[in-house]
Amino acid sequence: MGLGVWVLIAYIAAIIFWNTAVKRNIGEAMGVGLLAVVLFSGKSAVKLIWDSFIYAAKQETVFAALAFVFMAYVMTKTGLVKRLVDILNSILGRLPGGAGYISTLASALFGLISGSGSGNAASVGAIAIPWMTNSNWSPELAATVIAGNAGLGIALPPCSSMFILMGSAIVAEKVSPGALYIALLGAGLWTLVYRLILVRYFVYKYHIKPLPNEMISPLRKTFSEGWSSLLIFIGIILPVILTIGPVSEYLKSVKNFGPDALDSISIIVWIPVLISWIAIIEGRKYLPTTVSGWFDFVKDAAQRYIVVGATLFFAFAASYAMNKLGLAKDLTSLLQSLNASRVLMTILVGILVTLVSAPLTSTATIAAIGAVGFSALTNVGINPAVAAASVLIFASTEGASPPNSAPIFIACGMADVNPVKTFVPLIIYYVIPIVAIGCLIALGILPIFNL
Repeated sequence: MGLGVWVLIAYIAAIIFWNTAVKRNIGEAMGVGLLAVVLFSGKSAVKLIWDSFIYAAKQETVFAALAFVFMAYVMTKTGLVKRLVDILNSILGRLPGGAGYISTLASALFGLISGSGSGNAASVGAIAIPWMTNSNWSPELAATVIAGNAGLGIALPPCSSMFILMGSAIVAEKVSPGALYIALLGAGLWTLVYRLILVRYFVYKYHIKPLPNEMISPLRKTFSEGWSSLLIFIGIILPVILTIGPVSEYLKSVKNFGPDALDSISIIVWIPVLISWIAIIEGRKYLPTTVSGWFDFVKDAAQRYIVVGATLFFAFAASYAMNKLGLAKDLTSLLQSLNASRVLMTILVGILVTLVSAPLTSTATIAAIGAVGFSALTNVGINPAVAAASVLIFASTEGASPPNSAPIFIACGMADVNPVKTFVPLIIYYVIPIVAIGCLIALGILPIFNL
């Protein structure tokens, strides 16, 4: 095995040891994991860790995750969450686990138009997490579902990872964009069906009951008292329509606006910023009115940033360092050297793509080994469009793959949950089953539409 593979093994081992044996928080563990990685670079360790820090500091996802923590805090402190949840429960509160089903379907719809795992978790989670936690879902389970559903942003077309894969000459000469779109749509729908069944399982396992009738007020009453809470949807809708669809295309053609201006609008940054301002304005009468009150307000908010901020910062830094040390290249070489059967090769491709997507993003994973995974699958007789769709399904586990996944920290920040508490459930309920679904699709056991 190449150096990059050993780096990945050392990274995971260091995190597990520091978090479970030493029993320190995940933020520290991620920092220790980063140190374990850069030590492999020898004399260049200082430069590598500095470059890694610079890279992490420039990532908008780090800021976005912290912004979502603040957004959730403001929404709660101003009472906006309660007013919004009261309206939602008036509509669906009598359905056991209703918030879980709706959030899963909403993630699928958002995935169809955004293609972003982080954007998916951010947009859907802003509404669904408060609703779920106020309708008999535990905060940990709510964060798990939102992070687990984030992969629908990659598993459903169109998505940036799909276009990156199509950009490879090896893929482009065997698969048309239309064929891949249809194949990925079918594959993604299988993962959606699984997620809906999983919500039903959660409802059964955790005895999630409908809300008692005395907790459900008539819609006329909740709407008249809390209609202004619905204004937070503006904070979601506005960035979406400005960056996706006909409005976006029109603005790109405007002389004094153009593509550069649109590229500066980030969904995962502007959603928490806009919603925070809307929450402050809508619930201003619930905010502190004294200096000491504001001091306590800021102090309480700052305490929520420590673990989430450190964890995500070190995660991005480590992914950069591992890439520089040849992780993607070495895993590619390993995959190319294997001579396995059709079934075994499919499983190995699924595992390797998933392992790479854990420290990297799905787009980086596809750019690094997507074409290699595609070639490995087609070389053992798998239909090209099905092979490409399967590789993308494997990469879609990025949203639920601890410890580096941004959707995990976005969801946990909004739910005010220690991210570590979601790691094992995410692996058991989302990562492993989604990889299994990808394998079944590649082997033709789960049929999909194919042009």
